[in-house]
Amino acid sequence: MILNDLGHTGLRVSALGFGAMHINDERTTEAEAGELLNQVLDLGINLVDTARGYGLSEARIGRHLAHRRADFVLSTKVGYGVDGVPDWTYDCIVHGVERALRLMKTDWLDIVHLHSCPLPVLQQGDVVRALTDCRAAGKLRVAAYSGDNAEIDFAISDGAGGVFGSVQTSISLCDQAHLQHRAARADHAGIGVIAKRPLAGAVWRFAQRPGDVAEGQYWDRFQEMGLQTQGDWADVALRFVAFHSGAASAIVGTAKPANLRLNLAAIGRGPLPAALAATLRDTFTRQGAGWPGLI
Repeated sequence: MILNDLGHTGLRVSALGFGAMHINDERTTEAEAGELLNQVLDLGINLVDTARGYGLSEARIGRHLAHRRADFVLSTKVGYGVDGVPDWTYDCIVHGVERALRLMKTDWLDIVHLHSCPLPVLQQGDVVRALTDCRAAGKLRVAAYSGDNAEIDFAISDGAGGVFGSVQTSISLCDQAHLQHRAARADHAGIGVIAKRPLAGAVWRFAQRPGDVAEGQYWDRFQEMGLQTQGDWADVALRFVAFHSGAASAIVGTAKPANLRLNLAAIGRGPLPAALAATLRDTFTRQGAGWPGLI
């Protein structure tokens, strides 16, 4: 597995990360979740990404991976859903971090993101200060932000005071706003980048526009970019993000071991031909120069 530096954080993360959203409920049994999580590490993936909002995910990571804590980089997201505490407050961030520590049976979290925190709340500063205080207390290593557009602009700007060591943002064939507007600035600032939604909902699977809001918009973009031709778009899409976007890791979620192996095989094939990667960038620039990132 290829390991990349996550900006200047000191962390090295696998080019393919595992998104643990799909082990969030009873559709995946406890035994299946445990087998899959351990297989992720056995296959060389060292970045496991979850969130407060992912149901059973954090607890299952704690039950099945706590004994292997030194083997992987643990990323989660906070800001909401703490009983008795208003969302997006100082106390909510601190309690969210502490809850994640308990559920995942660990003494530290490697990366903690503010999960799509609204821009006015970011600018007000309490939630950012809470992350900073948690980091100073040794509860987390890297303060981070997960989201898109104006919020990501703030996170990598001087206005954030250099608090955020990493960001997680949408990057895919159909979502290249970060590449156009922010990638160079993040790199210059030494801020690590983790790509979410690198497969854009795999919208090439659908003969008709899907009903999901984000997938529907990605489907529209895929059509407008003229990418309707036959081909292994999952392979192309994942390799594009992993090797041609500047992201340290591309997070893909699945509950199926077969899909996990397909994703690993794609990474194993390495970068796309340079001409194809350039065409995909140019096509987005021509058709989607004003398309925002999709949260």
